[in-house]
Amino acid sequence: MDLRSTRIKNMAESATLAMAAKARELKQKGIDVIGLSLGEPDFKTPKHICEGAKEAIDEGKYFAYPPVNGYLDLREAISEKFKKENNLDYSPDQIVVSNGAKQSIANVFLALLDPGDEVIVFSPYWVSYSALVELAEGKCVFVKGGIENDFKATAEQVKAAITDKTKAVIFSSPCNPTGSVFTEEELAAIAKVLEPHPNIVVLSDEIYELINYGGKHVSIGTMPGMIERTVTINGFAKGFAMTGWRVGYIGAPLWVAKAANKIQGQLTSANCSIAQRAAYTALTTSLEPSYEMVKQYEKRRELVHGLLSEIPGLKVNNPMGAFYFFPNVSSYFGKSVGDTKINNATDLCMYLLEDAQVSVVTGDAFGDPECFRLSYAASEEELKTAISRIKDSLARLS
Repeated sequence: MDLRSTRIKNMAESATLAMAAKARELKQKGIDVIGLSLGEPDFKTPKHICEGAKEAIDEGKYFAYPPVNGYLDLREAISEKFKKENNLDYSPDQIVVSNGAKQSIANVFLALLDPGDEVIVFSPYWVSYSALVELAEGKCVFVKGGIENDFKATAEQVKAAITDKTKAVIFSSPCNPTGSVFTEEELAAIAKVLEPHPNIVVLSDEIYELINYGGKHVSIGTMPGMIERTVTINGFAKGFAMTGWRVGYIGAPLWVAKAANKIQGQLTSANCSIAQRAAYTALTTSLEPSYEMVKQYEKRRELVHGLLSEIPGLKVNNPMGAFYFFPNVSSYFGKSVGDTKINNATDLCMYLLEDAQVSVVTGDAFGDPECFRLSYAASEEELKTAISRIKDSLARLS
């Protein structure tokens, strides 16, 4: 008997988590799998942040329920961060701290969307965007950026996608899965297209803000007239290596923040008290450990770009942020080895998992079935070994 709701039956499983689970299964059988499927820093949370959490435990003041939207001093620190680093003016009551940026996005969609409302989603996109829109009974309208434009959708595409049902736009910069970063000029052009449509809310996912190799990060909320209708999403997982602490946040127009707070109050209540103290420490102390991590990521990016570029048939761009490559692998479609035929990127990813013992994620999950996503949040030795295995496995296809 299957009594599950239509909602859950229709919801896709996260492809990144599914591939990571398959890789773990093989590892448990003693197979030497190199996991490049998860977007998880391989660095430990900086020691001084952990010490901040320990001090909070020892103080004995943080065992009661926190305010649903987060401790006031943390929201004040986030407000100050927005002003100082992003030139965004969100007051503390316009900020909601959540259990990761994923919940932040879910809160906003549940607060904004009615059945049939359309959300313009820049593609390739993070796997959960479409699932969260659909959970809120909205409809995704995808605008696709190809590798020839560094995977970035254009203002003209956004303009063409707007209808009288458009309620929101969502994109990330730096982008997961492509690592692409929107320039100030590109964001200004998008803002100009949206200017005549004041009822469209923009969700700008900036979780990879610190992992940027091309210069100063730019937020679309700084464009004229945009702060009043932009939800800026961020968190601590990527730039501070705090994935397991589960702390994300939004800065938003007050009405959106209040609505998101209302949703969160019914779903989970506040984020973990001790995790919030760690987050407060991260924002109010030295960012030097984060900058050091980014230097290592940039070094790995150059290594991986060189190695991938040597593999025949792969089309590879050089991303300006995050820690992913998103090569086009369509030249291998239709090829085979033994009884294994590669029809699409999903087949290719399964082949690489079984033959090369390297886990990557099909681009189909991110809106581009001709690519796969490879995370370089791994050691240089692991990356060299993994890409050598990938190269050998692909060479066996004919």
